Amino acid sequence: MLARGFGNRRGDGQDALRPWGGLVNRGALWPFAQTVLPILGAGSLILAWQFLLPLAGVPAYIVPTPTAIAGVFARNGSLLLSNLWPTAIEALSGFVLGNLAAVLLAIVFVHSRTLQAAYFPVVLFFNTIPVLALAPVVILIFGLGMLPKIVIAAVICFFPTLINMIRGLESASPSEHELFRVLSATRWEIFWRLRLPRALPMLFASLRIASATAVIGAIVGEWIGSDKGLGALIIQATFNYQSDRLYAAIVLSSLLSIGFFMTVVAAERWSVRYR
Repeated sequence: MLARGFGNRRGDGQDALRPWGGLVNRGALWPFAQTVLPILGAGSLILAWQFLLPLAGVPAYIVPTPTAIAGVFARNGSLLLSNLWPTAIEALSGFVLGNLAAVLLAIVFVHSRTLQAAYFPVVLFFNTIPVLALAPVVILIFGLGMLPKIVIAAVICFFPTLINMIRGLESASPSEHELFRVLSATRWEIFWRLRLPRALPMLFASLRIASATAVIGAIVGEWIGSDKGLGALIIQATFNYQSDRLYAAIVLSSLLSIGFFMTVVAAERWSVRYR
């Protein structure tokens, strides 16, 4: 009965989206097409960037061509890699620290309504502070070095994960909680067997977002006070009018975010497979 009801609702949703089925339903494409079409799409944009922008009269010092950016990787690969590692370490450390703190605090809030009512508004207030305004304060407190960049990356990852984790831990229905109480389950068993499995989809959705925002936080911290890292390289290239090096640093930071994102996706697939 339950499965049939869900199936009917799913069918209604597909009927509503049928006019756009070719856009939103990737399952309709062959696996080969799902792999090749994104490559072709990206390749067409790169070709347009390479040939159409110069024909449109866009100066190379504003938007260098992909071949000019690739030349920076060939000529200054060691410089780019030496600035990549600090940013990667800061982003990864901030990602782990911020999300771990968010998960632990969400568990505390879910099991203590008093603490949630007392401290959640405080957490919400700190989330309203723009990261560009918070970064100088963090650097003033922790000094120059990797630690303030890690803290900034952790802060920018923290709040979305906290919100989604609280929602996930509270997503089990009252009837499911009642069933566990009838079976004399302890609070620990309810957490591991009911609350946590319900929260995992929302947790991984937050981790996907945090995989990109952690890199952003690390780069913003490097903008404020650092002489190494991709953020520092971006600032130096901007003030020295080295547009090709600027774009190369941007591409490298994007690749770093994509690498973090794909790692989270792989971890999510592993957890779903063995859950």
